[in-house]
Amino acid sequence: MVTQQPITLRDVARAAEVHPSTASRALNVETRPLVNDGTVARVLAAAEALGYEPNSLARGLKLNRTFQVGFVLPDLTNPLFPPMVRGLEDSLNGAKYTVVIANTDNDADKERSVLDAMLRRRVDGLVLATARRHDPAIDGLREAGMPLVLVNRTTEDGGVPSVTGDDHAGIGMALRHLVELGHRRIAYVGAPTSVSTGLARYQAFVSWARSEGIEVDADLMVSADWFQEDPGANAFRELLERDVSFTAVVAANDLIALGCYDVATEQGISVPGEVSIVGYNDMPFADKLSPPLTTVHVPVYEIGRRAADLLLETIDQPTSMADAIRLRPELIVRGSTQPPVS
Repeated sequence: MVTQQPITLRDVARAAEVHPSTASRALNVETRPLVNDGTVARVLAAAEALGYEPNSLARGLKLNRTFQVGFVLPDLTNPLFPPMVRGLEDSLNGAKYTVVIANTDNDADKERSVLDAMLRRRVDGLVLATARRHDPAIDGLREAGMPLVLVNRTTEDGGVPSVTGDDHAGIGMALRHLVELGHRRIAYVGAPTSVSTGLARYQAFVSWARSEGIEVDADLMVSADWFQEDPGANAFRELLERDVSFTAVVAANDLIALGCYDVATEQGISVPGEVSIVGYNDMPFADKLSPPLTTVHVPVYEIGRRAADLLLETIDQPTSMADAIRLRPELIVRGSTQPPVS
């Protein structure tokens, strides 16, 4: 059996009847203007006919790039992230970049270790979903000149490019939906305010409650230890143990809402008969819960895609401004909410 040899730049040059250096310039979009249009057309046609694929390793060495981007996540099991990864990959693949994914389990020491490993791999840029509001690791990366983009998070000073959903608008949609149904005693099961997402959603709830004339009662506000099901369940139990009345809950994300479901089932509380619940993110299978979860849909695939575009822009123009892109969410009404029982 004869193994077919890979098509080389010299093969393309020979087919196009040009010197290999001319073929190289014609195939590189940055040097293509140096070659006349007819020659470019001939080289591109030859490359397509032969099925030529540029050697990305050689290209990377020439440009002093690895064509790898690191994506660092706090919790790979969170269903929020796979669509975001897909959006990132779909956009970066077009630029011939590979995505290297790492999980930190929301552990600061593990995060530092992961970031060190990414730097040793000489990734060309990083997409981070792990940033705390005050994160020394981010400061170090910025000082080192590493191209960065944050997703689903921001920093306190806003000095790093970021792509997030509009949490203020999204929490407003959730709260107004419950108010329009007739709820007045609305609890909030939040998440740590040490990360920007937890703080933004808490602040948005307080702001919208006041604007809608809803009492901001500290006894109706609890915080889960993290954006996960078990911490959400623990927080909801704490809320119930306070023995305060409420008819609806806004949860800081769908996994926390799922924890509320667990405790409601455990304690015989009907959802939405006794308590309406609204989640946040519209994770996959939220519509398959019993009852299907009313939630705020965040365009996470688009967040990943826009983050890739922003990172490529930052790699090419390191001194560009730190853009903060906020994408508008959408309220998805399902079976977990209804008017309060009189």
